[in-house]
Amino acid sequence: MLRFSLLTPYSIYFVFISLIFFQTTGCSYPTTNSSSNEQTILPYRGVDISFLPEIEDNGGIYNMNGETTDLLQILRSNGINSIRLRIWNDPVDGYCGRNQTLSFARRITDMGFNLLLDFHYSDTWADPGHQTKPVAWNNLSFNVLETAIYTYTHEIISTLRNQGSLPRIVQIGNEITGGMLWDEGKVGGTFNNISQWTQFTSLLKSGIQGVHDAALTDSIEIMIHSDRGGDNAGCRWFYNNLANYNVSFDIIGLSFYPWWHGTLTNLKENLVDLSSRYNQKICVVETAYPWTLDWNDDKTNTIGLESQLHEGYPATVQGQYSFLKDLSRIVMNSTNSKGIGVYYWAPEVISTPTRGSTRENLGFFDFSGNILDSIQVFLQSSTTSYLSTTAINIPQTNTTTVSENSSTTIISTSKSIGESRSLLILLTSFPLLLFQKRRKKSRTTKE
Repeated sequence: MLRFSLLTPYSIYFVFISLIFFQTTGCSYPTTNSSSNEQTILPYRGVDISFLPEIEDNGGIYNMNGETTDLLQILRSNGINSIRLRIWNDPVDGYCGRNQTLSFARRITDMGFNLLLDFHYSDTWADPGHQTKPVAWNNLSFNVLETAIYTYTHEIISTLRNQGSLPRIVQIGNEITGGMLWDEGKVGGTFNNISQWTQFTSLLKSGIQGVHDAALTDSIEIMIHSDRGGDNAGCRWFYNNLANYNVSFDIIGLSFYPWWHGTLTNLKENLVDLSSRYNQKICVVETAYPWTLDWNDDKTNTIGLESQLHEGYPATVQGQYSFLKDLSRIVMNSTNSKGIGVYYWAPEVISTPTRGSTRENLGFFDFSGNILDSIQVFLQSSTTSYLSTTAINIPQTNTTTVSENSSTTIISTSKSIGESRSLLILLTSFPLLLFQKRRKKSRTTKE
């Protein structure tokens, strides 16, 4: 019978080699313990590509590995599993309208993506400064307006269900901290009173009910979206009021653009509080960061100044990658694992000869439509933790992570971790072979 001792030369050797390995790799593997809330995968790794049909109609093309490739295929190949689309009631040019959005939704779900549908309840942009009712709803009484939002929502979701394109998440309103469908649904400032909050939340409930009645399933989750990703007081004011008026929803959606909403530290502190305070899951449903401050058309870019950048994150491909990676880690580390996703806004935006853009330097493609390596942050998050041993093709070899007291801290490179793992395998192979030979000899003696 083969017997073992805890203090054999082999066991001492393995302990020695293990200590060397963890010292050289900086303990690169993510640790798991009962007191940690860290996730290793974001369930929703998404993008909002609502501009895509318009860009394609204007001759925009996208390249991966030197070949022109369908954008959806590029996204799927890089770990993205969910796509957000906005829908406007009756836009002038038809883009983001009913017919175009329904068609695009089918294209998206046929490719295997999850769909997040974002109702703006407007004919154009709805945001903190604009919540204009659709022209067709302008002269409706409040009671009829309630019915209109229910009917419209129900019709869209029913059509999506019938064509096999039901969304996983439905967003009722876009950046609605100040309400929606102004002035009937406006809140805050001089509109911050019981009457306005009652009307606003009644409109929300009508939209939510329209989703549930049309879906014929309870699998769709409802998101309520605030633009205050770095403003904890603003978020608490808004979501406390929703709770007081018994608005039932599943996900807190937040926008976070550092030039408008503060630092990643502000975001982290907000998510820590929100995930402890409310039962809802949390998603950063809009974010972006520049890969350059240059331009390629006659439009003035939204972000073009060094002063608009987040400290520690330059306007480079590496800076864009590091910003998104660190933001994603903050979401993943929300209390009780409530952080479920990150959606990058308008990564598809490029300029074409017939269509310029103020956001051409904020996407995931260079001025020639070639994919940037920064998109690989989604590929990493779909397969491993952010302390990854997977090599990535980023101009700089160091990866970064947010620390408690600074915006960026350098950690071990993927290359050095991979080399250390190879060294461990080499060092352990020889004693394993000796062990197998000794075991074989023992078995032969026994037989």
